[in-house]
Amino acid sequence: MEAHDIVVGLDIGTTKTVVIVAEINNNDSFTIIGVGEQPTQGVKKGGIVDLEAVIKSISQALEKAEQMSGCRVQHVYLAVGGAHLSSINNKGVVAITNRNREITADDVDRVLQTAKVVALPQDRKIIHIHPRQYTIDGNDGIIDPIGMAGARMEAEINIVTASSNALQNLLRCVHKSGLQEEELVPAPLASAEAVLLPDERDLGCMVVDIGGGTTECAIFDQGRLWFTSVLPVGGNLITNDVAIGLRIPVEVAEVIKVEHGCVLTDLMPDNEMISVPDMVGRDTKKVSKKVLASIIEPRVREIFSLIKNELKKSGYRGVLPGGIIITGGVAQLNGLVELAAEEMDLPIRIGYPDKISGVSETVRSSAFATAVGLVLYGVKNLAYGQAAPTGERFFGGIISRVKHLFEDFFA
Repeated sequence: MEAHDIVVGLDIGTTKTVVIVAEINNNDSFTIIGVGEQPTQGVKKGGIVDLEAVIKSISQALEKAEQMSGCRVQHVYLAVGGAHLSSINNKGVVAITNRNREITADDVDRVLQTAKVVALPQDRKIIHIHPRQYTIDGNDGIIDPIGMAGARMEAEINIVTASSNALQNLLRCVHKSGLQEEELVPAPLASAEAVLLPDERDLGCMVVDIGGGTTECAIFDQGRLWFTSVLPVGGNLITNDVAIGLRIPVEVAEVIKVEHGCVLTDLMPDNEMISVPDMVGRDTKKVSKKVLASIIEPRVREIFSLIKNELKKSGYRGVLPGGIIITGGVAQLNGLVELAAEEMDLPIRIGYPDKISGVSETVRSSAFATAVGLVLYGVKNLAYGQAAPTGERFFGGIISRVKHLFEDFFA
């Protein structure tokens, strides 16, 4: 199969590394033909702490995906997560100087170039820019200004930045695994691609991906990315609480959390018991599910308290009619919708990747939202490259230039 016929997503998470290979169909849809999943070693809270261990995890996941798909993978859409990720909003303004005041592609390119000029610390790098809206002579909310008339155009964009050292470590692992990045994609944006409905994007919503080591947040308004951030908390903290509270090994605590965990103590009856081994694995003891839930609930409430703080820090003044869409591995815990609704006082639903076909049952889970979203993002990117809506193709040109900056920086 030709390389241009496939799109590949690589998500290196705290707990698992996933490679998804998708074949592009004639109608710009895709079919998943290969999935490789491997427990991640060498990552803590989304940050790489052991390069060789991460390279091994990537290589093993890649091998599984290549065997299933029958394809040799060389280029990937790469998720960038971790607590070092953050975003800022910025504006740029240009005058329309041509004789008839008609806005052209060059004008859009100029204003986006102006908007992305920000003063960043030396240890920060731009990895993604996303145009939110254009304003022409004071009229805002414009998505596609090409062909419109005006004297002054303003662009408002969201700029996602990351630690240059963290990025350098990530890219070293990818390159030493024999891969090249097609594009760096913020992990919260990838998750949103997989789970959001168009109406939710338009109305205003927040995507929350609670993974093993991090919680990724992204706010969308009028269909555009408004804010993104990553918190250094996730499901591993819940697992550790269970291990300490029940005095059992961490590996056993993870299994018990997944199979029997509930985030609301009130939902659990007093008389339902589970058997858990002791620390050395020689004997078992009975523990009520209510006790297990009482260990899990405080940590999950703490996570949502931090999410609420991120929403306040974002400066977003809307009411988020689209609510909060929760995805990631922790989203599978019982009672999460009810607890989140209590904490956030907003509509809540669990987001699953359902825009997929092919070898999809293994990835039709909230735990695979980021990896599936990378493929969706890649398919859209290729479609725009072939027949881009006006405005979007010029934004793609800026993304290309950002990519080349990284190629120079990490050469």
